[in-house]
Amino acid sequence: MKINSVIVDDEPVAREVLASYLKKYCPIVEVVGQAQHIKEAVPMIQSLKPQLVFLDVEMPYGNAFDILEACGEQVFEVIFITAFSEYSLKALNMSAAYYILKPIDITELVTAVNKVQLSLLKADEFDRNKWLVQNLRSKPEQQHIVLPTLHGFDVIKTANIVKLQAKGNFTEVQLTDGSLKLICKFLKHFDDLLDVPFIRVHRSFIINLDFVKSYSKSAGGFLTLQDGTEIEVSSGYKEQVLKALGS
Repeated sequence: MKINSVIVDDEPVAREVLASYLKKYCPIVEVVGQAQHIKEAVPMIQSLKPQLVFLDVEMPYGNAFDILEACGEQVFEVIFITAFSEYSLKALNMSAAYYILKPIDITELVTAVNKVQLSLLKADEFDRNKWLVQNLRSKPEQQHIVLPTLHGFDVIKTANIVKLQAKGNFTEVQLTDGSLKLICKFLKHFDDLLDVPFIRVHRSFIINLDFVKSYSKSAGGFLTLQDGTEIEVSSGYKEQVLKALGS
């Protein structure tokens, strides 16, 4: 099985290096085209219909997300190549996208390609690209998060998450309808990913401030959620919790 791919990067040397790495370390990937910006990339992707596109995030005439939007309903896997950007990484992580930081690490490249291969072998039609573009165009309260479960992926509106609780190597996510989702990520992943109104209140809990009913200073401090659940606020997080609550 060969994975037909296109490389999109505005730097010729970067394209050459990536193509060389793929040929040597990921022989399953066949590069069928290269483009340096959106004006070349979109018609190339539409014409060649690659299974995989390597996308530099920032380019002239538009970024990687503009390319995804321009390609519309065309489904293909993407591995983003990006310099560090907190905004970009949060957007990519929210959508469970594959990415590699510049300069390219060969181990990370091989790992990302292996994940794409697995998705293709499983005939995984989950469209990460659609959710990535939607999140970038949406207000924070309308954004969705892609949650990897034991059986695939769930796409959840972040505003519908009440709390997150550490469960060993997993995280249990409680939704407004009372349902629970067991997610294949550590709690720290969500601590780095989710912004206000989400806040870490304990080593085992992140809560959505929109669902806090009250705060009590007794017993060291605890929050009561709208459903009556009481959650301890540990001393290390008390100051930031009180600040977030305006106390």
